[in-house]
Amino acid sequence: MDNKKKLLLLTTGGTIASMPGCDGLEPHRSEVMEREINQLRTYYDITVRDVMCLDSSNIRPEEWQLIARAIFEMRGDFDGIVVSHGTDTMAYTASAVTFMLPDIDIPVVFTGSQLPLADVLSDGPDNLRTAFAMAASEKAGVFLAFDRKVMLGCRAVKVRATDFSAFESVNARYAAQITGLGLKVDDRVIPRVKGPARLMDNISSEVFLLKLTPGLSPKIFDALVGMGYKGIVIEAFGLGGVNVLNEGLSGIRAAINAGMSVVITTQCLYDSSDLRVYQVGNKLLELGVIQGRDMTTEAAMCKLMWAIGQEMSQKEIRKLFAIDLAGEVTA
Repeated sequence: MDNKKKLLLLTTGGTIASMPGCDGLEPHRSEVMEREINQLRTYYDITVRDVMCLDSSNIRPEEWQLIARAIFEMRGDFDGIVVSHGTDTMAYTASAVTFMLPDIDIPVVFTGSQLPLADVLSDGPDNLRTAFAMAASEKAGVFLAFDRKVMLGCRAVKVRATDFSAFESVNARYAAQITGLGLKVDDRVIPRVKGPARLMDNISSEVFLLKLTPGLSPKIFDALVGMGYKGIVIEAFGLGGVNVLNEGLSGIRAAINAGMSVVITTQCLYDSSDLRVYQVGNKLLELGVIQGRDMTTEAAMCKLMWAIGQEMSQKEIRKLFAIDLAGEVTA
């Protein structure tokens, strides 16, 4: 009797599936991955489907929806799903898909590589093996596998451009690691399934990410309101410091009064925003800004885009950001 786990590979392009072209590396369809997939078929029953073939720099919210829909529609036929993806925006896609697929009931594992599979020194084979092992683990959730580590998709951040240890799990434990004992899963990290899996893929592109700099003109907020943005994520200083002198608060106040949701995160990668510590932060809380706490910028952006896509009110969004949906924030 064949007890191999039935696993699905959804390909989207990226470096892992790239080949040299006239203008540099170009993503190709899944045929360039066949050699590695055939080796993995010794251990798993693998089906391959191409969803798209793009450099991840060109993957937008519309493509997030295509990926989420493919996962949701096919999940009933498989024990787990691996999604191959370019590294540059993989943390955004993994975060977005986390929110689009609440209570997903099988493992969904994103992975990619720093060198194409066509390169003899590629890290792709190792990353695929890690991803497929996690996909076969029966641990439901959305994950990202890289460099023998598995992290929650909504906690992953790309921190290195060329090193093989490109991704880290920020402010959260790794969900699993490959050791001499095999795949060791940390069950404390695995999100708890609270109900049936759902597809909630409406998402808004009208969210702006603003990195705060000393002396930034508050007129930027007027401009964003005028451009039709519905949300702003501000990467503030330290624990969430924002210039509140003179006109410093006026722009944020005007944005909130215009119906915008404003989320404050920190530029410090390995820490949390806490607006209650300093006077400047408490002034922001009085205005109605939302604390991003220890969420990654990618997760904060995608959660806000998703919340606005669900047509939530400012009040509902504020409540949503106080809740941990899938491990994206420390409760």
